Amino acid sequence: MKHPTTMPTTHRQLFAGRDEPILDPDIPIIDSHHHLFDRPALRYMLDDYLADVRAGHRIVASVYLETQAFARLDGPAVLRPLGEIEFANGVAAMCASGAYGDCRVAAAIVGYADLRLGDGVAELLDRALELAPERFRGVRQVSIDDPTESPYRFITHRPPRGIMKSAGFRPGFEQVVKRGLTFDAAMFHHQLQDLIDLADAFPYATIVLNHCGHAMAMDMDEQARADVFRNYRESMFEVARRPNIYCKIGGLGMPFWGFRFEERDDPIGYQELATTWRPYVETCIEAFGVDRCMMESNYPPDGRSSGFVPLWNALKHIVRGASSSEKAALFHGTAARVYRIDLPEFD
Repeated sequence: MKHPTTMPTTHRQLFAGRDEPILDPDIPIIDSHHHLFDRPALRYMLDDYLADVRAGHRIVASVYLETQAFARLDGPAVLRPLGEIEFANGVAAMCASGAYGDCRVAAAIVGYADLRLGDGVAELLDRALELAPERFRGVRQVSIDDPTESPYRFITHRPPRGIMKSAGFRPGFEQVVKRGLTFDAAMFHHQLQDLIDLADAFPYATIVLNHCGHAMAMDMDEQARADVFRNYRESMFEVARRPNIYCKIGGLGMPFWGFRFEERDDPIGYQELATTWRPYVETCIEAFGVDRCMMESNYPPDGRSSGFVPLWNALKHIVRGASSSEKAALFHGTAARVYRIDLPEFD
Protein backbone atom coordinates (compact mmCIF):
# COMPACT_ATOMS: atom_id res chain seq x y z
CA MET A 1 0.00 0.00 0.00
CA LYS A 2 1.32 3.42 -0.90
CA HIS A 3 1.16 6.28 1.54
CA PRO A 4 1.46 9.96 0.66
CA THR A 5 4.98 11.30 0.93
CA THR A 6 3.79 14.25 2.99
CA MET A 7 1.05 14.39 5.56
CA PRO A 8 -1.15 17.31 6.57
CA THR A 9 0.54 19.03 9.49
CA THR A 10 -2.27 18.04 11.82
CA HIS A 11 -1.61 14.31 11.24
CA ARG A 12 2.16 14.29 10.91
CA GLN A 13 2.67 11.41 13.38
CA LEU A 14 0.27 9.09 11.56
CA PHE A 15 2.87 6.60 10.33
CA ALA A 16 5.50 7.14 13.02
CA GLY A 17 6.83 4.33 15.18
CA ARG A 18 5.98 1.29 13.09
CA ASP A 19 9.43 -0.08 13.90
CA GLU A 20 8.76 -0.15 17.65
CA PRO A 21 8.69 -3.60 19.22
CA ILE A 22 5.14 -4.67 20.07
CA LEU A 23 4.49 -4.86 23.79
CA ASP A 24 2.31 -7.79 24.92
CA PRO A 25 1.67 -8.83 21.32
CA ASP A 26 -0.73 -11.64 22.27
CA ILE A 27 -3.33 -9.48 24.04
CA PRO A 28 -6.51 -9.53 21.91
CA ILE A 29 -7.77 -5.99 21.29
CA ILE A 30 -11.17 -4.72 20.29
CA ASP A 31 -10.43 -1.20 19.12
CA SER A 32 -13.47 0.45 20.66
CA HIS A 33 -13.35 3.64 18.60
CA HIS A 34 -12.03 4.46 15.13
CA HIS A 35 -13.17 6.18 11.95
CA LEU A 36 -12.99 5.77 8.20
CA PHE A 37 -13.43 8.69 5.81
CA ASP A 38 -12.18 10.28 2.60
CA ARG A 39 -11.76 14.04 2.86
CA PRO A 40 -9.50 16.55 1.11
CA ALA A 41 -7.30 16.95 4.21
CA LEU A 42 -6.93 13.23 4.88
CA ARG A 43 -7.97 9.91 3.40
CA TYR A 44 -8.22 7.07 5.91
CA MET A 45 -10.12 4.12 4.53
CA LEU A 46 -10.19 0.37 5.07
CA ASP A 47 -6.80 -0.26 3.44
CA ASP A 48 -5.23 2.36 5.71
CA TYR A 49 -6.77 0.91 8.85
CA LEU A 50 -5.79 -2.63 7.88
CA ALA A 51 -2.20 -1.49 7.33
CA ASP A 52 -2.19 -0.20 10.91
CA VAL A 53 -3.85 -3.35 12.22
CA ARG A 54 -1.21 -5.50 10.50
CA ALA A 55 1.65 -3.50 12.03
CA GLY A 56 1.80 -5.88 14.99
CA HIS A 57 -0.84 -5.39 17.67
CA ARG A 58 -3.48 -8.11 17.80
CA ILE A 59 -6.58 -6.14 16.79
CA VAL A 60 -9.33 -8.76 16.51
CA ALA A 61 -12.30 -6.43 15.96
CA SER A 62 -13.25 -2.79 15.95
CA VAL A 63 -16.11 -0.40 16.65
CA TYR A 64 -16.83 2.08 13.86
CA LEU A 65 -17.76 5.58 15.06
CA GLU A 66 -19.53 8.17 12.96
CA THR A 67 -17.92 11.32 11.58
CA GLN A 68 -20.89 12.25 9.37
CA ALA A 69 -18.95 10.76 6.46
CA PHE A 70 -20.70 9.27 3.40
CA ALA A 71 -24.06 10.79 4.29
CA ARG A 72 -26.70 10.62 1.60
CA LEU A 73 -26.97 13.71 -0.59
CA ASP A 74 -30.73 13.64 -0.96
CA GLY A 75 -33.85 12.56 0.84
CA PRO A 76 -35.07 13.84 4.23
CA ALA A 77 -32.22 15.38 6.18
CA VAL A 78 -32.95 13.24 9.24
CA LEU A 79 -32.33 10.06 7.21
CA ARG A 80 -29.15 11.11 5.44
CA PRO A 81 -26.88 9.55 8.11
CA LEU A 82 -28.06 6.17 6.83
CA GLY A 83 -25.46 6.51 4.08
CA GLU A 84 -22.61 6.22 6.58
CA ILE A 85 -24.24 3.24 8.29
CA GLU A 86 -24.61 1.49 4.92
CA PHE A 87 -20.95 2.21 4.18
CA ALA A 88 -19.74 0.89 7.54
CA ASN A 89 -21.89 -2.22 7.26
CA GLY A 90 -20.42 -2.91 3.83
CA VAL A 91 -16.91 -2.64 5.23
CA ALA A 92 -17.89 -4.98 8.04
CA ALA A 93 -19.32 -7.52 5.61
CA MET A 94 -16.10 -7.44 3.57
CA CYS A 95 -14.00 -8.10 6.65
CA ALA A 96 -16.35 -10.76 8.02
CA SER A 97 -15.62 -12.76 4.85
CA GLY A 98 -12.05 -13.34 6.01
CA ALA A 99 -10.69 -12.10 2.69
CA TYR A 100 -9.01 -9.16 4.41
CA GLY A 101 -7.51 -10.98 7.38
CA ASP A 102 -8.65 -11.94 10.84
CA CYS A 103 -9.73 -8.51 12.10
CA ARG A 104 -13.49 -7.95 12.09
CA VAL A 105 -13.45 -4.26 11.25
CA ALA A 106 -16.69 -2.44 12.16
CA ALA A 107 -18.05 -5.44 14.07
CA ALA A 108 -20.18 -2.82 15.81
CA ILE A 109 -21.37 0.45 14.30
CA VAL A 110 -22.23 3.71 16.05
CA GLY A 111 -23.98 6.10 13.68
CA TYR A 112 -24.93 9.75 13.78
CA ALA A 113 -28.31 11.10 14.84
CA ASP A 114 -29.38 14.67 15.55
CA LEU A 115 -31.25 14.10 18.79
CA ARG A 116 -32.42 17.70 18.85
CA LEU A 117 -35.13 16.47 16.45
CA GLY A 118 -36.78 14.62 19.31
CA ASP A 119 -39.23 11.91 18.28
CA GLY A 120 -38.31 12.69 14.68
CA VAL A 121 -35.23 10.45 14.98
CA ALA A 122 -37.36 7.34 15.45
CA GLU A 123 -37.52 6.52 11.74
CA LEU A 124 -33.75 6.96 11.39
CA LEU A 125 -33.09 4.52 14.23
CA ASP A 126 -35.55 1.95 12.90
CA ARG A 127 -34.14 2.17 9.39
CA ALA A 128 -30.60 1.84 10.74
CA LEU A 129 -31.58 -1.30 12.62
CA GLU A 130 -33.09 -2.68 9.41
CA LEU A 131 -29.97 -1.86 7.37
CA ALA A 132 -27.45 -3.30 9.83
CA PRO A 133 -29.33 -5.49 12.32
CA GLU A 134 -26.25 -7.49 13.29
CA ARG A 135 -23.99 -4.48 13.84
CA PHE A 136 -25.84 -1.22 14.47
CA ARG A 137 -25.39 -0.66 18.19
CA GLY A 138 -25.95 3.01 18.91
CA VAL A 139 -25.57 6.65 18.03
CA ARG A 140 -23.27 9.52 18.76
CA GLN A 141 -23.84 13.24 18.57
CA VAL A 142 -20.72 15.25 19.30
CA SER A 143 -21.68 18.03 21.71
CA ILE A 144 -18.31 19.72 22.19
CA ASP A 145 -18.99 23.30 23.28
CA ASP A 146 -16.27 25.70 24.39
CA PRO A 147 -16.31 29.46 25.03
CA THR A 148 -13.04 29.89 23.12
CA GLU A 149 -12.44 29.38 19.42
CA SER A 150 -9.29 27.30 19.98
CA PRO A 151 -10.68 23.77 19.57
CA TYR A 152 -12.84 24.39 16.52
CA ARG A 153 -9.98 24.49 14.07
CA PHE A 154 -9.59 20.74 14.69
CA ILE A 155 -13.28 19.85 14.31
CA THR A 156 -14.62 18.95 10.86
CA HIS A 157 -18.29 19.47 11.70
CA ARG A 158 -18.68 22.24 14.25
CA PRO A 159 -21.50 21.23 16.61
CA PRO A 160 -24.25 23.72 17.41
CA ARG A 161 -24.11 25.14 20.91
CA GLY A 162 -26.22 23.75 23.71
CA ILE A 163 -27.12 20.44 22.06
CA MET A 164 -27.84 18.53 25.25
CA LYS A 165 -29.91 21.41 26.64
CA SER A 166 -32.08 21.71 23.55
CA ALA A 167 -35.80 20.99 23.89
CA GLY A 168 -35.70 17.99 21.57
CA PHE A 169 -32.61 16.25 22.91
CA ARG A 170 -34.14 14.21 25.72
CA PRO A 171 -37.15 13.06 23.69
CA GLY A 172 -34.66 12.01 20.98
CA PHE A 173 -32.48 10.33 23.56
CA GLU A 174 -35.50 8.42 24.86
CA GLN A 175 -36.01 7.00 21.36
CA VAL A 176 -32.43 5.67 21.52
CA VAL A 177 -32.95 4.11 24.95
CA LYS A 178 -36.29 2.49 23.99
CA ARG A 179 -34.50 0.55 21.26
CA GLY A 180 -31.76 -0.74 23.53
CA LEU A 181 -29.12 1.32 21.73
CA THR A 182 -26.07 2.95 23.28
CA PHE A 183 -25.23 6.65 23.27
CA ASP A 184 -21.64 7.77 22.76
CA ALA A 185 -20.98 11.16 24.36
CA ALA A 186 -18.20 13.46 23.12
CA MET A 187 -17.74 16.60 25.20
CA PHE A 188 -15.19 18.56 27.20
CA HIS A 189 -14.61 18.09 30.92
CA HIS A 190 -16.34 21.37 31.80
CA GLN A 191 -19.56 20.00 30.24
CA LEU A 192 -19.70 16.78 32.25
CA GLN A 193 -22.52 18.00 34.49
CA ASP A 194 -24.77 17.71 31.42
CA LEU A 195 -23.82 14.04 31.16
CA ILE A 196 -24.41 13.47 34.86
CA ASP A 197 -27.87 14.99 34.58
CA LEU A 198 -28.66 12.85 31.53
CA ALA A 199 -27.53 9.63 33.21
CA ASP A 200 -29.61 10.45 36.30
CA ALA A 201 -32.68 11.10 34.15
CA PHE A 202 -32.21 7.84 32.20
CA PRO A 203 -30.67 5.36 34.67
CA TYR A 204 -31.28 2.42 32.32
CA ALA A 205 -29.51 4.03 29.36
CA THR A 206 -26.09 2.81 28.32
CA ILE A 207 -23.85 5.84 27.90
CA VAL A 208 -20.24 5.70 26.72
CA LEU A 209 -18.06 8.72 27.46
CA ASN A 210 -15.55 9.19 24.65
CA HIS A 211 -11.87 10.06 24.89
CA CYS A 212 -11.31 9.97 28.67
CA GLY A 213 -13.71 12.88 29.10
CA HIS A 214 -11.53 15.33 27.14
CA ALA A 215 -9.86 17.72 29.55
CA MET A 216 -9.84 20.97 27.58
CA ALA A 217 -6.48 22.66 28.22
CA MET A 218 -5.40 24.06 24.86
CA ASP A 219 -3.31 27.23 24.79
CA MET A 220 -2.82 27.19 28.57
CA ASP A 221 0.32 27.53 30.69
CA GLU A 222 1.49 24.82 33.08
CA GLN A 223 -0.36 26.21 36.12
CA ALA A 224 -3.64 26.55 34.23
CA ARG A 225 -3.30 23.00 32.92
CA ALA A 226 -2.69 21.74 36.46
CA ASP A 227 -5.88 23.50 37.58
CA VAL A 228 -7.78 21.90 34.71
CA PHE A 229 -6.51 18.46 35.70
CA ARG A 230 -7.70 18.88 39.29
CA ASN A 231 -11.16 19.92 38.10
CA TYR A 232 -11.19 17.17 35.49
CA ARG A 233 -10.27 14.46 38.00
CA GLU A 234 -12.98 15.56 40.43
CA SER A 235 -15.57 15.64 37.65
CA MET A 236 -14.61 12.20 36.35
CA PHE A 237 -15.09 10.61 39.75
CA GLU A 238 -18.50 12.24 40.00
CA VAL A 239 -19.45 10.95 36.53
CA ALA A 240 -18.28 7.46 37.47
CA ARG A 241 -20.77 7.34 40.36
CA ARG A 242 -23.38 6.71 37.64
CA PRO A 243 -23.14 2.97 36.95
CA ASN A 244 -24.70 3.32 33.49
CA ILE A 245 -21.78 5.40 32.17
CA TYR A 246 -18.75 3.69 30.63
CA CYS A 247 -15.47 5.32 29.64
CA LYS A 248 -13.33 4.99 26.53
CA ILE A 249 -9.63 5.36 27.23
CA GLY A 250 -8.00 7.13 24.31
CA GLY A 251 -8.39 10.31 22.32
CA LEU A 252 -5.26 11.52 24.08
CA GLY A 253 -3.63 12.32 20.75
CA MET A 254 -6.10 15.14 20.14
CA PRO A 255 -4.79 18.69 20.61
CA PHE A 256 -7.44 19.62 23.17
CA TRP A 257 -5.40 18.27 26.10
CA GLY A 258 -2.64 20.82 25.58
CA PHE A 259 0.17 18.25 25.31
CA ARG A 260 1.28 19.89 22.02
CA PHE A 261 2.60 16.65 20.51
CA GLU A 262 0.88 17.60 17.26
CA GLU A 263 3.34 20.48 16.85
CA ARG A 264 6.39 18.21 16.73
CA ASP A 265 8.09 16.77 13.68
CA ASP A 266 10.22 14.14 15.44
CA PRO A 267 8.71 10.67 15.98
CA ILE A 268 7.20 10.32 19.44
CA GLY A 269 7.77 6.97 21.14
CA TYR A 270 5.46 5.08 23.45
CA GLN A 271 7.40 5.82 26.64
CA GLU A 272 7.04 9.58 26.24
CA LEU A 273 3.37 9.16 25.38
CA ALA A 274 2.83 6.91 28.40
CA THR A 275 4.49 9.39 30.76
CA THR A 276 2.25 12.21 29.57
CA TRP A 277 -0.96 10.22 29.31
CA ARG A 278 -0.63 8.21 32.52
CA PRO A 279 -2.41 10.61 34.95
CA TYR A 280 -5.48 10.71 32.73
CA VAL A 281 -5.57 6.97 32.00
CA GLU A 282 -5.10 6.12 35.65
CA THR A 283 -7.81 8.60 36.66
CA CYS A 284 -10.30 6.88 34.35
CA ILE A 285 -9.46 3.38 35.52
CA GLU A 286 -9.44 4.39 39.19
CA ALA A 287 -12.81 6.13 38.82
CA PHE A 288 -14.69 3.66 36.61
CA GLY A 289 -12.89 0.36 37.20
CA VAL A 290 -11.72 -1.95 34.44
CA ASP A 291 -15.19 -3.39 33.83
CA ARG A 292 -16.43 0.02 32.71
CA CYS A 293 -13.36 1.07 30.71
CA MET A 294 -12.38 0.15 27.16
CA MET A 295 -9.31 1.06 25.14
CA GLU A 296 -9.62 2.96 21.86
CA SER A 297 -7.27 4.13 19.12
CA ASN A 298 -9.42 7.06 17.98
CA TYR A 299 -7.64 6.69 14.67
CA PRO A 300 -6.91 8.60 12.56
CA PRO A 301 -7.52 11.77 14.68
CA ASP A 302 -4.99 10.60 17.27
CA GLY A 303 -2.50 10.36 14.42
CA ARG A 304 -1.89 14.05 15.02
CA SER A 305 0.26 13.03 17.98
CA SER A 306 1.05 9.34 17.74
CA GLY A 307 1.60 6.45 15.41
CA PHE A 308 -0.75 3.48 15.74
CA VAL A 309 1.94 1.17 17.13
CA PRO A 310 3.25 3.61 19.78
CA LEU A 311 -0.32 4.49 20.78
CA TRP A 312 -1.21 0.92 21.73
CA ASN A 313 2.24 0.36 23.22
CA ALA A 314 1.72 3.40 25.44
CA LEU A 315 -1.67 2.17 26.67
CA LYS A 316 -0.23 -1.29 27.34
CA HIS A 317 2.78 0.19 29.13
CA ILE A 318 0.61 2.30 31.43
CA VAL A 319 -1.38 -0.76 32.60
CA ARG A 320 1.53 -3.21 32.58
CA GLY A 321 1.02 -3.91 36.27
CA ALA A 322 -2.60 -4.96 35.84
CA SER A 323 -3.63 -8.59 36.17
CA SER A 324 -4.42 -10.68 33.08
CA SER A 325 -8.16 -10.47 33.81
CA GLU A 326 -7.97 -6.70 34.21
CA LYS A 327 -6.14 -6.36 30.90
CA ALA A 328 -8.70 -8.61 29.24
CA ALA A 329 -11.49 -6.28 30.39
CA LEU A 330 -9.66 -3.14 29.29
CA PHE A 331 -8.55 -4.35 25.87
CA HIS A 332 -11.55 -6.39 24.74
CA GLY A 333 -13.98 -7.56 27.41
CA THR A 334 -15.79 -4.32 28.20
CA ALA A 335 -16.10 -3.32 24.54
CA ALA A 336 -17.46 -6.74 23.60
CA ARG A 337 -20.07 -6.57 26.35
CA VAL A 338 -21.20 -2.96 25.80
CA TYR A 339 -21.37 -3.17 22.01
CA ARG A 340 -22.55 -6.80 21.95
CA ILE A 341 -19.70 -8.09 19.82
CA ASP A 342 -19.82 -11.89 19.69
CA LEU A 343 -16.31 -13.21 19.14
CA PRO A 344 -14.91 -16.72 19.62
CA GLU A 345 -12.90 -17.41 22.71
CA PHE A 346 -9.36 -16.13 22.44
CA ASP A 347 -6.34 -18.44 22.62
